[in-house]
Amino acid sequence: MAKVTLTVNGRTVSGDCEERTLLVHFIREKLGLTGTHVGCDTSQCGTCVVHMDGRSVKSCTILAVQASGSAVTTIEGLATDGELHPVQAAFKEHHGLQCGFCTPGMVMTAVDMIGRHGGKLDEQTVRHELEGNICRCTGYHNIVKAVLSANEQMHGTARQAAE
Repeated sequence: MAKVTLTVNGRTVSGDCEERTLLVHFIREKLGLTGTHVGCDTSQCGTCVVHMDGRSVKSCTILAVQASGSAVTTIEGLATDGELHPVQAAFKEHHGLQCGFCTPGMVMTAVDMIGRHGGKLDEQTVRHELEGNICRCTGYHNIVKAVLSANEQMHGTARQAAE
């Protein structure tokens, strides 16, 4: 057993786990944060995306012991004082979800994408960067609209997906 200490959503947490425990399982099973989903077990679907040290990562590809000492943000850590993060609000406003299973990973990927591109996003870039996230319900159109809308709100740009 290994001791893992992380800062998760601004709070320092510790727990013991087997050395082979994936970060996604540590988050869900040891910490009880079930917003981070396990969808494929092959790192292809993106439902397990979290931010580790400020960058989006698929938490099914990282061992919990590898993440020890890192700062991790999960979907539960985005809202502030009961107010949705702008990306969460945009997904709600633009109906960027259906069943909701992929939504946490999509939102976490979008937050990172918007931050990295500093407001310079267009539809093609958003679609390209979402390739690692699978949604089985939608045609991605409303997801792209939501990301571009959040980008506009967060950076004051005006690039919209075609209606």
